[in-house]
Formats: sequence, C-alpha cells, structure tokens
Amino acid sequence: MVLAELGSKVAVALRKMTQATVIDQNVINEMLQEICKALLQADVNVAQVKHLREQIKKNVDVESLASGMNKRKLLEQAVCNELCSMLSPGKDPYVPKKKQANIIMFVGLQGCGKTTTCTKYAYMYKRKGFKCALVCADTFRAGAFDQLKQNATKAKIPFYGSYTETDPAQIAAEGVMKFREEAYEIIIVDTSGRHMQEAALFEEMEQVATAVSPDEVVFVMDSSIGQAAHEQATAFKNKVTVGSVIVTKLDGHAKGGGALSAVAATGAPITHIGTGEHIEDFEDFEVKSFVSRMLGKGNIAGLMEKMKQADVDLEKQAPEMMKRLTSGQWTLRDMREQFQAVLKMGPLSNIMNQFPGMSGLDFHESGVRIKKWLTMMDSMTDAELDETKTIAQPRVLRIAKGSGHHPMEVVELLDQFKLMQTTMQKTIKKNKKLGKGGMDLHNMDAATVAQMMHKMNPQMLAHLGGQAGLEQMMQEMEKEEKKLKKK
Repeated sequence: MVLAELGSKVAVALRKMTQATVIDQNVINEMLQEICKALLQADVNVAQVKHLREQIKKNVDVESLASGMNKRKLLEQAVCNELCSMLSPGKDPYVPKKKQANIIMFVGLQGCGKTTTCTKYAYMYKRKGFKCALVCADTFRAGAFDQLKQNATKAKIPFYGSYTETDPAQIAAEGVMKFREEAYEIIIVDTSGRHMQEAALFEEMEQVATAVSPDEVVFVMDSSIGQAAHEQATAFKNKVTVGSVIVTKLDGHAKGGGALSAVAATGAPITHIGTGEHIEDFEDFEVKSFVSRMLGKGNIAGLMEKMKQADVDLEKQAPEMMKRLTSGQWTLRDMREQFQAVLKMGPLSNIMNQFPGMSGLDFHESGVRIKKWLTMMDSMTDAELDETKTIAQPRVLRIAKGSGHHPMEVVELLDQFKLMQTTMQKTIKKNKKLGKGGMDLHNMDAATVAQMMHKMNPQMLAHLGGQAGLEQMMQEMEKEEKKLKKK
C-alpha cells in the first residue's frame, strides 16, 4: 500500500487517543501533534497541515460536547474528513464513454513515467471492456516510439507512430484519424516530455492539442518531487487545459503525501496512481477509499465495486460449483475457478489492501504463486481436477513435468487445496448447525483461515495481530457488508 508509513503513524496516533481513559484537550493536542508531525515528514505543505489542525479543533470542541456522545468516534471521523478534504479538489474528473472516440492526451515532464503510464492506462480500460489504442507523438526523445511499441505489444494494444516523420502534430493527427475510422473508444496520445523552461516544447504541446482536439488532457507527475508538484501542475495548466492528474512512483518515495496534497490544491482531480513498475501496478484514485486504506481500515465498498466491474459472481457464473459446495464437495476445479475469479479483479496486492488491517503488506509473491498454481492445474486432466482425494505420486511427477515446475511445488498446491477443502467443509457444517443453507463465509473457522493465510503470506497473520486480530477483521468485514446491503 502506498504511503503505508504515513498511514501507520496516523493510525497509531488515533489508536492512542481511543485508548485514553478521558478525552480532554491534552489528549487531543498530543494526537494532533503526532498526526501533523507524520504529515510534515511525508512532505505535506506546512500551511495545509496548519489548516487541518485548526479545522479538527474547530469541528470537535470536546468541552462543549454532551456527556453521552462518543468523543473518540467524533475525533476519528473529523481526522478522516479533513484528510479527505486535503486530498480532494472538489471537482469531478472526465469519465470516458463507450461507443464513441475518447481522445486523451498525456503531458508531463521528462522522466516522470509518461510512456509507461499511457500503456498502464490503456491496459486498465481494456480490462474494463473498452477498445483502446496508443499513438506516439514523441519525436523529441530517442527510443520513445520503440518503448511505446514494446509496452503496447506486451499489453496487446494497437499502436501508431513513425520513425521518419518529425512533426509530432502530424503523427498525432494521422494516428487519431486512423483509430477513429477503426471505431476505437479510447485513443491515447503520448507527447514529448518537457521542462517548464522549454518554451519550444510547450509550443509543440499546444500544436498537438490543436491537431487532435483532446477530450481530456492528463498531466503525469512524478511523486518524488513532493511539494514542487503544485508549481509544475500550475505551469502546465496555464498552457493547456489540464483536466486530471496521474501521480506515478508512489511506491518508492516518502514525499508522495506532499505530491498528492499539492496537486489537489491546484484544483485538478487525481484520477489514478502508479504504484509500481508492472503493468498492473496502477489503480483508480478515490479519495475516501484511499484515506480509509491508508489508515488500515480497508475498503469493503471498493472491493464490492471491483467484484462488480470484473463481473465476479460465483453463484451466477459457476452454479455447479456452488451446488457441490453446499453438498460438502470441493475439487481442484473449484479452487481453480475461485483463483481465476480473484485474478480477474486485478493484482492481488490491490485486492488484499482493500481488507481492514492488510495495508502495508506486499502480496506480489502470493500473486505469482497463484499464477504458478493455475499453470499446474492447467496441466491436469479432467479426472485429476475433479478429484476430491489425494493425487498419486506418479501423477504429481507428470503434472510437474507438464507445467514446467518442481514436484515439491505441485505438493505445495495440493496442501493448499486440502486446507481450503477443510475450511469449506467446516463452514458448511457450521451453517447446517445454525440452520443456514449455502455458503455463509462469515461462519468460517478462524483457526483454519489463519493456517491458509500463513500459507499464502507468512507475514499476513502477524500483521493482523494473530488469530484474535483475524477474528476482529472478519467481524469488521461483516459489519461493512451489512451497511452496504442496507444502502
């Protein structure tokens, strides 16, 4: 999770406040001092930090509150609200529409990760069902077209560019016209990187904008510049109408908080953030859910939305599997269908960070392991996939050879399968005792879930605070789910 250090410091300050016997002005001052210190260390502007402190004090006057009111909850809510208002510009970003051409022009400084971000943006919308294409209008940097070509080929996205034409406006116009005729819905134009001082390159940017008439101009910005983001975003806004901002490299620098708050102050909404070098390390930026995740509270509503976008509904998509589950059977085929449904929602780190208490853990290795297991299951026969008992040693060797993995890795997969099978069977028995039909995952046995978690990521259980922390997380998830159902 990006800005995990800032989030954990603010969360610790809030926890100390909630554990205090009496909530008085001294406790509030101590909490605000720790929160302000954490924000300043994340390079947030001093004036913004001062404003946040004053607003919290103004909104929650503990001395005048009625004795029956929950002061701890009110203070916690006030901190979350002020963090949200600091990051929110109060303006809605452009939303691409289907069945029409959406021309999106990317601008930014040299070295901010613009070309890579273009591909990540296209890949994200491709997964959402849009027909995407890339146009390279960067003739200034040597190898720009080669880089875009390589990235686009890897992501299986059509692209357009030229090795001979030197006029970027002409290349952009030709590329956009070509993809318009082919009924592409999102056409991304990558422009040359530039510095604020380079008047000629700013002029070129204006020419490209005139040639393609973009529906949206996206400013790509490197988070490592911290507070300087404000001046840069303003300089670009003065030349072209910047509709939204994408902040990159948030995974590798402590100054990310300064960059996010500085951009919000310009009035341009941040739509996405880059959180790594892989094509999947790119996510939508929604202020409330970002703050909630940063403070380790999770984002169950966001998780439900991800499931909706990925069309993950096992009861509709796999009725046979649900029928087998309710009768107490659980096969490798079922496990494969569940893993495929999870990966359809995006990178595992992005999904797991939506759960309360999971912020700050790296799930990249767990994601790689699941992909390995899927490869092994693809090498199995139908009879092996439908097997509910142990697979014989000669078959294990054949699966390992067929999938290109070590036999011990296949054994690890089968151990995970047994654990999941035990969990499902225990949950169904528990549901039957309680007089419930089907799979109510809230009645899962916490001890078995703890074992599964340790297998997937050994740090996960310790990070949550052991089995007691896991049970608390499951209760929180149940509460959040009930709230969503009421809505």
